[in-house]
Amino acid sequence: MNKADDANMELYSIDKLMHETRQLAAKYRQTTGSTLPVTGEIARFDVAKALNLQLVDDSSQGGYDAKGLGERAGVRVLIKGRVIFEDSRSTPRIGQINPDGRWDNVVMVLFDDDYMPIEMYEATSEDIKSALKTKQESQSKKRSAMSVAQFKIIGKLVWTQEDGIEQEIWDNHSD
Repeated sequence: MNKADDANMELYSIDKLMHETRQLAAKYRQTTGSTLPVTGEIARFDVAKALNLQLVDDSSQGGYDAKGLGERAGVRVLIKGRVIFEDSRSTPRIGQINPDGRWDNVVMVLFDDDYMPIEMYEATSEDIKSALKTKQESQSKKRSAMSVAQFKIIGKLVWTQEDGIEQEIWDNHSD
């Protein structure tokens, strides 16, 4: 086998492992009512694949999970994932975001009960810092944590389950 074959085989293996992880996590929740702590890794995998990002091995050192390729070349991306369970009565929140982190953008991926991605939203560091500052001034919520609804308001929808990568809206006022 050559290197390309090895890379394709490795990608296939990771795809298969992620598929099995989704099934196991969904079945575990159905059986026990508890969740397995795998959402973060599934989110990293899905976002990197969908948005053409290269995962960084150790995000604790850099404060981000991936670097952009292609149109996002060099952009440092923090990735957050949240499963939206149909039977949940609480307001879904994403994990804490360190406003002083060395990231440029945050991508939030939302999953269904089967841990399959539904939507991905992307927000810039400026948008996140502004939202967190406003919230901290009101002191109404946990520090540096944000609701999914708030992230959707400040972020841009960049991927959907139905359409894949969202294209820019056509503007007939451009030259």
